[in-house]
Amino acid sequence: MSFDIANNVALQQVLATMEVERKRIAGTQTKGYIFIVTGIVLGILGFVLGFPIPAVIAGLIPIIYGGVLFFKINDSLTAYQNAYKTNVIGAALKFLDESLSINPYQGIEASEFMYTQLFSNEPDRYKTEDLVMGCADKTRFYFAEVHAEYKTVTQTKDGTRTEWHDIFRGILFAADFNKKFNSVTIVRPKDFGAAFGAWFSKNLFSFGSNDVIQLENVEFDKTFVTYGSDQVESRYILTPALMERILNLNHQSKYNISLSFIESRMYIAFPLNRNYFEAPVFKSLLDPETVNQDISTIKFMYDIVKELDLNTRIWGKE
Repeated sequence: MSFDIANNVALQQVLATMEVERKRIAGTQTKGYIFIVTGIVLGILGFVLGFPIPAVIAGLIPIIYGGVLFFKINDSLTAYQNAYKTNVIGAALKFLDESLSINPYQGIEASEFMYTQLFSNEPDRYKTEDLVMGCADKTRFYFAEVHAEYKTVTQTKDGTRTEWHDIFRGILFAADFNKKFNSVTIVRPKDFGAAFGAWFSKNLFSFGSNDVIQLENVEFDKTFVTYGSDQVESRYILTPALMERILNLNHQSKYNISLSFIESRMYIAFPLNRNYFEAPVFKSLLDPETVNQDISTIKFMYDIVKELDLNTRIWGKE
């Protein structure tokens, strides 16, 4: 199913109304940036010409005014961002399936993030938002943006230095699986050197080398390393057909995906390099490409159920 933005009259009306507000916010922010930059330039010129005190005074006035402009527009910016998620992204979700909904203020809790067993580093800083929930035929699923980080503190001659490192940044997807099982099976990418695959190399997994499962699909074993607490159940889960579908899904993704199968549920981690579902300020909402990337992401997540054939129930799973 395609989402035709140009011919969706209701959505075009929403975008046209929001475009007026976007221009107002963009204009105010641009003015704020100009005043702040002007203040900095005046300050630098004053110091260069030997008038430091007048330079500070002359520079502070436009800088303060620029800051006031940003402060005054902040509430409007927040309302605009929320309206984009609710009215634009929400409309796209309903177009795909009436069961779909988005809650910008909810996400996947840190406890569930760790429950996936895809990440052994417990996050010191954790942010999640934009929870999308729905049901594709028989399969319930949800996904959200997650940014999890851990910190390192290093002693230096000048004191301590705190640095933050990504554990994971992207979308975490969860769905009911079409088979009942009690074991844990983990599928993670082998290519730790690839961009955004490196976060996995820092997460030394709780399974040992004896739990590595060699599967019949050569390409699958070249792409992923598979761990399982029960080899029989892992092979029952990872059928030849599912392995092919996972490979296809991985080929469609920008970065290598990771999966876990735990207590009849499937999790997929999609590393990403941008924050999705955020309203643009300096790009027109009337340009279809502005919205298309977010809508394509939604469609991609929705199609996972079909791509992995999760609606085909096996051995009494309902």
